[in-house]
Amino acid sequence: MIRITSELELSADELSWQFIRASGPGGQHVNKVSTAVLLQFDIALSSLPDLYKSRLANLADHRITASGKIIIKCQQTRSQEQNRELALAQFIALLQSVTKTPKKRLATKPSYSSQLKRLQSKKLQSETKSLRRQKRFD
Repeated sequence: MIRITSELELSADELSWQFIRASGPGGQHVNKVSTAVLLQFDIALSSLPDLYKSRLANLADHRITASGKIIIKCQQTRSQEQNRELALAQFIALLQSVTKTPKKRLATKPSYSSQLKRLQSKKLQSETKSLRRQKRFD
């Protein structure tokens, strides 16, 4: 079981792991060993509550595909096990961000002094531009 929050746990069977060769520098080691980790999680088929599923679907994150899958690729270290731990940590952080309810925005009004400052700056700008105009002689 993977603990997301104190109330939310996921089965490890819901995650799909794939090990691929990492790109980038590294010499022969990169060409021989599959150290990069690809974590896949299907949102629709998961045991997450519907509220979290809908929040994940509406989240603007490059790791969530249009088909509703979370794909996390990690190739930061040369160790497969460390990459696996890092990918799992990213996955847990993503799910934890969805479990927090967003605060409601309180509508506020601009203060009286800020309104006066705004009008004063508009008046000053207007005067500056009016001085730039050419005078017409009829």
